[in-house]
Amino acid sequence: MAEHMSRAAAALAESRVSAFTEELFGHLPRADQRRWAQAYLQGLLVTPGKKSVRRLASAVSDSPTASQSLQQFINASPWDWRPARQELTRVVEQHAPTEAWSVATAVLPKRGDHSCGVHRRFVPSAGRTVNCQVGVGVFLSSGGQDVPVDWRLLLPDQWDDNAALRERTRIPPAARHRPLWAHTLDLVDTLASRTSQAPAPVVADMSEYPDAGPLLEGLSRRGRDFVIAVPGALRVVPSGLRTATPDVHTPLSARQLLYPSGTRHPHTATLAAPDRQLRSVRILSGLARLHLPRQDAPAARHTYRLFTQWRPAGGQQPARMWITNLVDRRIDQLLALSQLHRGTTTAMRSLEQEYGLLDFEGRSYPGWHHHMTLVSAAYTYNRLVRPAQQPGEPVRQSA
Repeated sequence: MAEHMSRAAAALAESRVSAFTEELFGHLPRADQRRWAQAYLQGLLVTPGKKSVRRLASAVSDSPTASQSLQQFINASPWDWRPARQELTRVVEQHAPTEAWSVATAVLPKRGDHSCGVHRRFVPSAGRTVNCQVGVGVFLSSGGQDVPVDWRLLLPDQWDDNAALRERTRIPPAARHRPLWAHTLDLVDTLASRTSQAPAPVVADMSEYPDAGPLLEGLSRRGRDFVIAVPGALRVVPSGLRTATPDVHTPLSARQLLYPSGTRHPHTATLAAPDRQLRSVRILSGLARLHLPRQDAPAARHTYRLFTQWRPAGGQQPARMWITNLVDRRIDQLLALSQLHRGTTTAMRSLEQEYGLLDFEGRSYPGWHHHMTLVSAAYTYNRLVRPAQQPGEPVRQSA
């Protein structure tokens, strides 16, 4: 009797995954493609530890050729991942109004130099140079959940002119080297064309990237609301009456604007801590314009708010500095938006450790996008779609 119930529960779980797969991948023209999409998704959900193609295949099939077929589907089959990501956006937006479009980067360590976009890069969070791919994803943040719905792969400039390498990894002609800020704008533009809700503020951490200025300019030009962490060296021009700097035409760094010599900032704001307890924090805040190469550019005439949590000199590591065009919002609202990046960071860690984000073994550009789409689908299914766990229903096991 117990065995029969277990088989029934497993069949029910498989039917739910099947329905979800059809919802996202019903655009695939062939039945075998849809079948392998479900197999890959199911494998990501139930395979513990490393999500290699061989282990995914063995978790969902007894066929000795399943691994080869799954590898063919994910890395060589020429299916379009964009409709699936559009459906993924729709599914996520059905669950709750979106609070923010959160953008985050993923560093995917790699061996060798043949995987598409692989290069050596200094990673500040790791404190060392890593041989890796770099992906940038956009997450819908709502109701305490941060769910990835689209991705871009950064191609270093040395990949632009190596025709043999591009052909071997099947990189399309239009995919060229673009800086992080350009990929971020592309993700925002694409999401704006897909969303069924009002556009949400863009939240991103650019504090480790010196080219935050072009992103701010691009978002301003598009009329997008944003709250972006920026380097302390970002050049700005004080604006408004609240600045302590007498010469309002002199460009300063963001840190100089927020930490003027000999001043103490009186503002406090209430912030919800991770334990849901409210606490008061001291805030440094000031109004500024961007110091751009062309000061007649429209973005150079906009007034922005810079803000950060105050920390005493010589104490703990300085807090991130944020800039926003939402100058009329209360500081506690801006702080709440800036805190959403923590949820995105946690979600990225979960994708890496539990959903196989780092485990793609292929080398092709389409394969990378196929894998990232299915990893996002598995995460969405477990976080939002799968109903309350039924007795005996298989669950994804953590690494």
